[in-house]
Amino acid sequence: MTSRTAPPMPTKALHTGSGDPLLLLHGFMLSPHCWEQVAFRLSGTCEVFAPAFRGHWGGPELNGWYLDINALADQIEDQLDEMGWRTCHIAGNSLGAWVGFELARRGRARTLTAIAPAGGWNSPSLLQIRVGLKFLSLVPVVEIGKRMSPALRVSAPARRFASLLLTKSASAVPRRALEATILSAINCRAMLPVLLSGLRSEALEYLPTLSTPVRLLMCEYDRVIPNRPFAERFLRDLPESADRILIHGVGHVPMLEAPDRIATLIAEHVYASRTHLRAV
Repeated sequence: MTSRTAPPMPTKALHTGSGDPLLLLHGFMLSPHCWEQVAFRLSGTCEVFAPAFRGHWGGPELNGWYLDINALADQIEDQLDEMGWRTCHIAGNSLGAWVGFELARRGRARTLTAIAPAGGWNSPSLLQIRVGLKFLSLVPVVEIGKRMSPALRVSAPARRFASLLLTKSASAVPRRALEATILSAINCRAMLPVLLSGLRSEALEYLPTLSTPVRLLMCEYDRVIPNRPFAERFLRDLPESADRILIHGVGHVPMLEAPDRIATLIAEHVYASRTHLRAV
């Protein structure tokens, strides 16, 4: 009889590798686990740091009922200061990409790779309400999951549900990665504070003047924030110099099902900026 692998555990941050400083930021209700495969692939050329956001699984405790983009960016800035990283390359997915844009606005990003970024809406707006309602519909699912036995929480039906929401090809995602995704959502203490706060940050009106080299990665089968209409603001307002790439055959969290492609796209962006600096 073979013993089952131990379940994923909460982690404050992934920190591995050496080379150029690279910050990886996860999405809403996720955790650093979603970056594990990409971090491993980039650790040969980058010092990779992937922290857990406040109120998320493994992250700092949540104080009160307000948590917006500025508060999340403040947390990450404090961590960068502790590490001595004045600037770094940043890659973020969904909520993590939105925080990445804010860090870029503050002058902390050497480059930014924004993967299926959130935040491409005005506040308030119908687009914002649509996203909020989509996540609010998950509240009963999460509450039911909390009351299930550990085995049922990560059972085959639960893994299928998670993969249907976040990926295109469930068969391409390791079982452990799906289990970590489910446990991250169940143990996310920031779900209601983020939704209730409405992420009342300023609209991304600074995008046209952003000087940070940006690579925008859109996911063909994004069921969480589909490219139309949620990517329109980024496509329209980012500087012409920004890369705009559609990744075929992947869902909202492509790091889970296509880590090779995502690692390559991030590494290319980091390398291109390094080459440009040498040329200048």
